[in-house]
Amino acid sequence: MSERIQLNGLNNTRDLGGMTGAEGRKVRRGRLIRSGHLFYADEADRAKLTDLVGVVVDFRTDREVKEKPDPVLPGVEAVHLPILTEQTVGISREEESDRHAGIRMMKEPETARAHMCNMYRMIGSSEFCASQYARFVKLLLEEREKAVLWHCTAGKDRAGFGSVIVEELLGVSREDIYEDYLMTNVHLKEEIDNLLGELQKMMNLSDPASEMAMRVLFGAEKEYLDTLYQAIDDTFGGMETYLRDVLQVLDEDRDRLRSMYLE
Repeated sequence: MSERIQLNGLNNTRDLGGMTGAEGRKVRRGRLIRSGHLFYADEADRAKLTDLVGVVVDFRTDREVKEKPDPVLPGVEAVHLPILTEQTVGISREEESDRHAGIRMMKEPETARAHMCNMYRMIGSSEFCASQYARFVKLLLEEREKAVLWHCTAGKDRAGFGSVIVEELLGVSREDIYEDYLMTNVHLKEEIDNLLGELQKMMNLSDPASEMAMRVLFGAEKEYLDTLYQAIDDTFGGMETYLRDVLQVLDEDRDRLRSMYLE
């Protein structure tokens, strides 16, 4: 599975190196890195990332970027490639409506799960999302000496699907893709526990249903990835068709990616 890169302020930054791809070949280390946002990187983290990374691809919305901007890393290219708009993640101009919807999701586990599945279904069926991920693949095809790092906020949903695309193209087994996706729960456990404690105090929530709802929102679940794959099957006819015809990854592109990123 992907291996956590030890950083002081970032818990879910992982190197895909070592995963098994096509023909049993291993993904090269230090070339493909998935992450949550980089806002909390301290000085030592920033120095380490500067040494490791050649380009940072930020999948967050404009609003998310404004609220918690990535640090400037000297010599590292920064690419903003939003997968969702504020509207598609449920952010409207009616702040009161947003607040009530958010509170309901944090109190009702099934509402939270339905929200997450709907988001994954939308990501898997949206032509706009596909066009952004197609641009991401084009970035991966560019020769560079250092790693490509991609991230969203927590590093599990938008960055998670980015990782699925990379792993599918490199020939990683579906079983390993799921296992790597679910590893987010391990790496973010302490962060999620702390966040739950803070939210429960702020919102005066202490019942088991609220805790479950928040874990559903902030965690990774097999059902989410099932929903995404099903959306791709229903909308585009399967992952292979999605990669070839929607993301427009040609056979020679796939061969090039495997030559670049597999040992």
